[in-house]
Amino acid sequence: MFGRKKSKGGDRDDAPQYDDEYAEYDEYDEYEDDETADAADEYDDEPAPARGPEIGPYDYEDVADRLEAIAEQRLDLGSVIVPVPPGGQLQVEMTPDGTPQAVHLATQHGRITVAAYAAPKSAGQWRSVAADLAETLRKDGAQVSVVQGPWGRELHAITQGADLRFIGVDGHRWMVRLVAAGPTGAADENTPLVAAARAVMGETVVRRGDEPLPVREPLPVVLPQELADQLAAAHQQQLAAQQQAMQAQMDAMQGGPAFQPEQAPTEPRRGAEGSAMQQLGLN
Repeated sequence: MFGRKKSKGGDRDDAPQYDDEYAEYDEYDEYEDDETADAADEYDDEPAPARGPEIGPYDYEDVADRLEAIAEQRLDLGSVIVPVPPGGQLQVEMTPDGTPQAVHLATQHGRITVAAYAAPKSAGQWRSVAADLAETLRKDGAQVSVVQGPWGRELHAITQGADLRFIGVDGHRWMVRLVAAGPTGAADENTPLVAAARAVMGETVVRRGDEPLPVREPLPVVLPQELADQLAAAHQQQLAAQQQAMQAQMDAMQGGPAFQPEQAPTEPRRGAEGSAMQQLGLN
C-alpha cells in the first residue's frame, strides 16, 4: 500500500475463552539466567525467509503524507494506525476507571491485537521479548514453537484455552507486536487467522513520538473522538445502572417502600370449606 519503506532499524530478519488468555503475557522481564538468554539464540542459525519488496509496519514519518488519502480505511489508535480486516469488529478493553487499555479486531476466525512499545534505536528487542514470552508460556504449560514468518521469528503457542500466534517487528525506537488468538488450530500456518494477522501487520503504521520512554514501555492507546464519546456515554450509563441497583438493594435492606394496607374485598370471602365451584366463584 505504501511502497518501499526507508530502512531505519536494521535488518528485521535478525530480529470464547481466548479473549483474555494472553493478557498475562503483556509484560516482560529481563533475562534472569543464562538458560533464558540462550533461548533467544536458539534459532539464530536458521536462514532468514526469502522476502520480496519490503513491506510494513511503517514509521509514521515515512508515510504521513500518504495516510490522508486512505484514512477512512484505517483505525487511528494514536500509537498505531491499523487496517480493519473485512468483516472485523472493534472490541475495546477498558480499565475500571473507563480508560482504554487495548483495542482488539474481532474476526470470524479469531481476534487480532496490535500494540507498540518503546525500544532502543538498535534492533533486537523483539528477539529478547520472544524469548521471554516463550519461557513464560512454557512455564504455564503451553506448547510453544518458534517458526519463521515474513519478518523472521514468530511464536506459535497452544494453550488450554486458545491457540496463539505472536508476531513482532523492530522499528526505529519502537517495537510492534501482534497477537492473534483463536480456537484450536486457528493459529497454525496457512490458516485464515494467520493470513489476516500478517496482512494487518504489513499495513500497520507506528506513531512513536519524540518523548523519551523506558524500553518496553507500551505506547499509549488513543481512541478516535467519536468512538471515545460513545464509550464514555456507555460507561456513564453503566455506572448509573450500578448506582440504581445498589440503591435498590439498600432500600430492600431497610424495609423497602412504605407499607400499603390491603383494600377490603368488595364481596364476602368464600369459606375455605366451600365446594370447588364455590372457591372458583362459579357458583
